[in-house]
Amino acid sequence: MPHTVAAIGNFDGVHRGHQEIIGRVIERARSLEAQSIAVTFDPHPLAVLRPELAPKLITPIPERLRLLAQTGIAATLVLPFTRDFSLLSPREFAENVLRGALRVLEVHEGDTFRFGHDAAAGIAELKSLGKELGFGVVSHGSLIVRGITVSSSEVRRRIVAGELSLARALLGRPFSILSTAVHGRGVGKKLTTPTINLAPYRELLPPDGVYVTRVRIGDGTPIFNAVTNAGSRPTFEGAGFAVESHLLDGPPSVELTEATPIEVCFLMWLREERRFPSPEALKAQILRDVERARRYFRRAAERLTGNLPGS
Repeated sequence: MPHTVAAIGNFDGVHRGHQEIIGRVIERARSLEAQSIAVTFDPHPLAVLRPELAPKLITPIPERLRLLAQTGIAATLVLPFTRDFSLLSPREFAENVLRGALRVLEVHEGDTFRFGHDAAAGIAELKSLGKELGFGVVSHGSLIVRGITVSSSEVRRRIVAGELSLARALLGRPFSILSTAVHGRGVGKKLTTPTINLAPYRELLPPDGVYVTRVRIGDGTPIFNAVTNAGSRPTFEGAGFAVESHLLDGPPSVELTEATPIEVCFLMWLREERRFPSPEALKAQILRDVERARRYFRRAAERLTGNLPGS
């Protein structure tokens, strides 16, 4: 194992605060001729220590790893978080993990970082241990965006409240979920508004409703403009909860299987989910949703090209 410069944390969301620290880690690793590394945990520590308080994740581990790789970090280490691991004292963590396994030259953390059994130690204790064990510690203040302190818990709060624009500002990208395709009941096809259905998703979602979205199928291109319903589909008795996306420009040319990865990127809330008196009334509403979504994407394209009306 080469010497490293490391950042350690849950990194749920890989939000702008995380990105800023990781950017500094990459810079320092380059200047110290070391390897940059992010260290994260799976499952979330609260899922082991206080399951009733464990949050739904913004980015489950596959998505977190993908986003961390996109930062340019050289490596990510996933530490299995177990009850035995949680019993490590701050000194044992510093000696065994930081100095021993990672051979750190420098550790970068947010100034609220806690570690060791019962989260007994913070940045001051880490700096003291680092001085004794031969590695540096750099603490970073919280990032403020739109007057809001960026944190995973704040991002979760905004998503749950349906405040997608604020969540986007804190994340540095639109909120999205990654799942796989699953066969639906064929209702959308009968309505001539066929949908792509996601496999059951148990992590964080915005409130039930209808959204303007973009959908990525497979490894990335093309990306489809879409309208997505996340909810219990009350017009159809016993339909149950689902996330289903109607692609605005028709079905994809690729064949979908239950192993096909699907990413749904939530851009704007359109309306709440509600029961319609008939499938025909629902279809008429879906067509109105589609037209609003098309207007959204036209305006987005105009903003990008600078061709806004009146400009």
